[in-house]
Amino acid sequence: MSAQDRIEKQILLRAPRSRVWRALADAESFGQWFGVKLEGSFAAGARLRGKITHPGYEHVVMEITIESMEPERLFSWRWHPHAIDPNADYSAEPTTLVTFELADAPDGTLLTVVESGFDGIPLSRRLEAFRGNHQGWAIQVEAIKKYVGEAA
Repeated sequence: MSAQDRIEKQILLRAPRSRVWRALADAESFGQWFGVKLEGSFAAGARLRGKITHPGYEHVVMEITIESMEPERLFSWRWHPHAIDPNADYSAEPTTLVTFELADAPDGTLLTVVESGFDGIPLSRRLEAFRGNHQGWAIQVEAIKKYVGEAA
């Protein structure tokens, strides 16, 4: 495994674990902070698609396959990382695994987000995918922090 096979972000969320779990495990809530309008519900084995709603990325369709859901502890999915070119066919590429892990922490919930498997991405776009998602996860952990801080 190379140094660029894995992205890891950690953030302390000043919210109960149950609130953080709802923000992650409910497709509609997830979409609000992540910036995607998904079709369907999250469940282990489910495949979902949806349009990205971030300005400048509305042409991107996000596709994920839910790997596992362990209530208030772990949520994971697979996807094609940084799949933003509408003219590219990413279907033959391997996917990366995105894992959200929740743990109790003083004053809230510790959320760890890990995306791994970049070593399997074709060399021609591996670095771009890694850099794009590295920056993206930094933005997304701040987005969920804001969302759970504002959610009732």
